Amino acid sequence: MNHLLESSHFLTQSEVNKFLLATLLCGLIGAEREYRSKSAGLKTMMMIGLGSTLFTILSIKIGATSQDRIASNIVTGIGFLGAGVIFKEENRVKGLTTACIIWIVAAIGMAIGSGFYEQAIGVTAVVLLALIIFPFLEEIGDRRFTKRVYRIVKKQHTQGDLESYEEVFKESKLKPQRGKHQLVNNIITGNWVATGTPKNHQKFVERMLKDKEIIEFDF
Repeated sequence: MNHLLESSHFLTQSEVNKFLLATLLCGLIGAEREYRSKSAGLKTMMMIGLGSTLFTILSIKIGATSQDRIASNIVTGIGFLGAGVIFKEENRVKGLTTACIIWIVAAIGMAIGSGFYEQAIGVTAVVLLALIIFPFLEEIGDRRFTKRVYRIVKKQHTQGDLESYEEVFKESKLKPQRGKHQLVNNIITGNWVATGTPKNHQKFVERMLKDKEIIEFDF
């Protein structure tokens, strides 16, 4: 009975403050993810932050001689959770940013659980600033460096049939990167990843749509 009444088994004011701070900081990051309709939103980020905080507190309390024995496994364990939000969609890998944020939120929870409040608040501020500003910078970049995948299928007439389309890319002020090409039953298929402005992509597409020799055109 006396063992259960020891102060280490009760929730202290310091620990309450840690849980409240973790809820606030991780909730702010989660709210931004929720606003952008990402797979890991407000509730997920709050739970990760609170879980990391609690694990760190328990690691300090339980491991009198080795206080990192539980906390050290958070870094490994959170990797499995982050991997769950990464998936491949067509030719793009999505979810990497969300996976990184899950990792950072766990680190913020660990910092709070260890009592490093200034570091946790500072990292949260930097993360929020990056999440708010970077999309605008990416949008500016996309206007000049938009990537699109093109697939052209036509009957083969000459040996270097598809090479002529690379000149069309360049005439449309696009930078083509040649992908897989194949020839089956005199039908030749070419794939490219082209980079340029949306306006130049549109010019290229309009020109291709007027080409009577093209059997299939994916863009």
